[in-house]
Amino acid sequence: MDFQESFISYLQFEKRSSSHTVIAYRNDLDQFLHYCTEMIGEFNVYTVDAKTVRSWVVSLMESGLSTSSVNRKITTLKSFFKYLQKQKVIAENPVSAVPLPKMRRKLPGFVEEPRINQLLDNGFFENDFVGVRDKLIITLFYGTGIRLSELIGLRDYDFDLQAAQIKVLGKRNKERIIPYPKNINSLIENYWVERTRLFGTKSECLLLTEKGTPVYAKLVYRIVKRELGKVTLLEKKSPHVLRHTYATHLMNHGADLNAVKELLGHSSLAATQIYTHTTFKKVHEIYKQAHPRG
Repeated sequence: MDFQESFISYLQFEKRSSSHTVIAYRNDLDQFLHYCTEMIGEFNVYTVDAKTVRSWVVSLMESGLSTSSVNRKITTLKSFFKYLQKQKVIAENPVSAVPLPKMRRKLPGFVEEPRINQLLDNGFFENDFVGVRDKLIITLFYGTGIRLSELIGLRDYDFDLQAAQIKVLGKRNKERIIPYPKNINSLIENYWVERTRLFGTKSECLLLTEKGTPVYAKLVYRIVKRELGKVTLLEKKSPHVLRHTYATHLMNHGADLNAVKELLGHSSLAATQIYTHTTFKKVHEIYKQAHPRG
């Protein structure tokens, strides 16, 4: 039995993992299988032990792979053997005894408020289809904090203009409703006018390329990188930076951490708590202003 393919099918059809996750898991497993074959002579799910896994981890670290990437590969392997346990193929998970390498937690980069306002308010975008679309992309990322995959998946009917909110389909097909600044409505309507002028009224997706096809991840990355490059010197300029910016600005203006968790679609509060670190500078400024001897 091909246990790897069985596991991949489980991820796709039972766990409903994203295509990106499935590809990453498949690649990680392929790398481990190749390592076992090269070092031991074969890969056998019945004989893999913690020592084998630890030696693989050491080889990954010595190759210069980042700690986060190594941790992901260990997680992949742990999930694979956990699946085999559930299928009664093996009795114990050999990865359970393998600790994750400690990560230095990096604070997420974000764009400062004056900079993002400068980009959105100072005429950086043309009034043609591409300009209106690109401004809408930046505005939706910053105004809602949605993920790249969620943006690409948006349909016209996901918008409730009157309530100023959108419905997005997040990880593991989990739906959530996100409010947005009401002034985005005029931008959305303007975009619909331009899109209809070029491509007619029927459109399966909200955001289209100049050829009338749905936008794709690399295109959106390029747009975000180009536009953020006009106002910030951040080394990383990506859709995720705008998600960080959204969360950080909410926290800086007193938003409740649990509310930010729900808006971002995080499954646990731990993922959201990193934004409390990015607001320390703001807290320090408030302290200096408020404390009598600050």
